[in-house]
Amino acid sequence: MDALEDLAEALRRRLIERARVGDRAGGPLDEEVRELVAREAAALPEPERAELAARVVRLATGLGPLEPLLADPAVDEVMVNGPREVYVERAGRIERTGVSFGSESELSHSIERILAPLGRRVDEASPLCDARLPDGSRVNVVIPPLALSGSCLTIRRFRARGFSLDDLVENGTLPRGLADFLAGCVAARAAILVSGGTGSGKTTTLGALSAAIPEGERIVTIEDAAELRLRQRHVVRLESRPANVEGRGEVTIRQLVRNALRMRPDRIVVGEVRGAEALDMLMALNTGHEGSLTTVHANSPEDALRRVEALALMAGVGLPHAAVREQVTSALNLVVHQARSPDGSRRIESVVEVVRAPGGPGTRELYRLRAGRPLWRPPAAGGLAGRLDALRAGSATAVA
Repeated sequence: MDALEDLAEALRRRLIERARVGDRAGGPLDEEVRELVAREAAALPEPERAELAARVVRLATGLGPLEPLLADPAVDEVMVNGPREVYVERAGRIERTGVSFGSESELSHSIERILAPLGRRVDEASPLCDARLPDGSRVNVVIPPLALSGSCLTIRRFRARGFSLDDLVENGTLPRGLADFLAGCVAARAAILVSGGTGSGKTTTLGALSAAIPEGERIVTIEDAAELRLRQRHVVRLESRPANVEGRGEVTIRQLVRNALRMRPDRIVVGEVRGAEALDMLMALNTGHEGSLTTVHANSPEDALRRVEALALMAGVGLPHAAVREQVTSALNLVVHQARSPDGSRRIESVVEVVRAPGGPGTRELYRLRAGRPLWRPPAAGGLAGRLDALRAGSATAVA
């Protein structure tokens, strides 16, 4: 059977070469494969020729063993750790599957079929790759020699319809009262930072909060891999671009944030700040672009503010630390912290308002989930409370 697999791979490469030189007949692929097998492997018995044709089609199209996993709507993420280990995430929990690849070569072919239509590739000179599938799913690839146990492929599934705040209330991510409060903060143009660890649901919550932006505002979204699907009509979506194999053509999140300021945005939504773009985001919030939203990796709201400070200092513009801390204090109004529980559920654990404190930004807790019970207190006078009061006064005037 190994010889049959080698022959199938040789015929697959023949198909690729024929397509490259324009020598394909243009008919259905399976018919072309059967004709090629009949011509090149006529000595094989009919059952083996049929098996060979099926293998060639499987190698030339689709993702082989991963196809049933990607067709399962309950699967949120597929993680391939070499040819013999395939894991999935369902309902927030990681589990091993019985799926495997026949060899490292077969796994490499699947990776090649994913990346080739996207104009991307991986090889020993460039063994890392981030990409986005046509349906919006995110793909990360690491191949040997960096991946010691075989090529690693991670696919984070994309949901064509993002979650709303109502959906998050229904699945227990946050209570109804908190959803209404956060929607009011978004409408009042509060600058909100969503923090949490990997897989905690930050991007999902960011998208749900973005849905509370009023219609009629011009929104610019900026992401490494475009995942957000906002429901408003006037949305401009920007996506960063890595350097090509020659090391050219890179467009960073920081460049896109700077460019977005020239696009007359009412709101800027950055999928995640993870570098020097944090400083540009703070500057934008402090120069008239209120109400923008973003996420950051952090273990607590306080850590989130410290991380934004550290990222802003990475910009290398020589600003004193005190000046950066002042920018953070002035720019951000609210930090929403989210975590994933051991049972796989994702919940908003804390919401704090950013307040001025000696030496820099401080936090004042407004909401805390403690032992399964929500604890509340209202915003302090001025600041966020003033924004919410102005929003309510404006709504009352409009009704009158």
